[in-house]
Amino acid sequence: MRIDLHTHSNVSDGTESPAAVIAAAAKAGLDAVALTDHDSTDGWAEAADAARSLGIAFIPGIEISCRTREGISVHLLSYLHDPAHPGLLEEITKARDARRVRAERMVTLLAEDYPLSWDDVIHHVAPGATVGRPHIADALVAAGVVSDRSEAFSSMLASRSRYFVQHYAPDPVHAVALVRAAGGVPVFAHPVASSRGRVVGEETYQDMINAGLLGLEVEHRDNPEPGREFLRGLAARNGLLVTGSSDYHGTGKPNVLGENTTAPEVFARIEELGTGSPVVRA
Repeated sequence: MRIDLHTHSNVSDGTESPAAVIAAAAKAGLDAVALTDHDSTDGWAEAADAARSLGIAFIPGIEISCRTREGISVHLLSYLHDPAHPGLLEEITKARDARRVRAERMVTLLAEDYPLSWDDVIHHVAPGATVGRPHIADALVAAGVVSDRSEAFSSMLASRSRYFVQHYAPDPVHAVALVRAAGGVPVFAHPVASSRGRVVGEETYQDMINAGLLGLEVEHRDNPEPGREFLRGLAARNGLLVTGSSDYHGTGKPNVLGENTTAPEVFARIEELGTGSPVVRA
């Protein structure tokens, strides 16, 4: 059984519709796939319908953008939570609204130096999607300013850039507690991906574990091997689940569906622990 627990559609920063992501997963030979759009569950219904028709299992999920008190970005995956849980929904809505305000401010700054407008960015955002830096990157590509998203993110959209604007994000410890309260299974996404920026220390891991963290996404292309060894040890010492995923974004990133997968017994445990929403099967 091949299981990929981390993918994105155009509801957030992927390039394909939720149904197209599921179709691509089926074509890639996956038996189960999670849709984990950033701060949004709006793609769940479409993905579930596609999964039923194609005969693969669908795991409802989300990726919550968090930030520690020290300003370190943390991404938290949640599986099988109740999307209507008031506390979690309030935080996700607040983060989504802040992303739009941040994006508008960044576009205003970029427009001082480059041929870019807000309408150019919105052109790349699917209806109801969470607008973010990837959409700004796509507009910059279309304008001929950069060659691809990667170039945009390594230069003018990077955190060190003068065009970068911070946005609200919940503390990861609080987010873990909210996911558990919503019946979800919280898993720390690509925890040691140092190429993305600073990573947290052991105190933050312990605080998240104490709050109810249940797993670590170990097998991910952005986790260097020495970091994966650290994560495996941490998981073993604390009884945490170990997952593997692609972090697929369609053509938005080079990540390939199924390039990393999660063991069937781990998937079974996630299904057992998640009480807010069911796994969807044909």
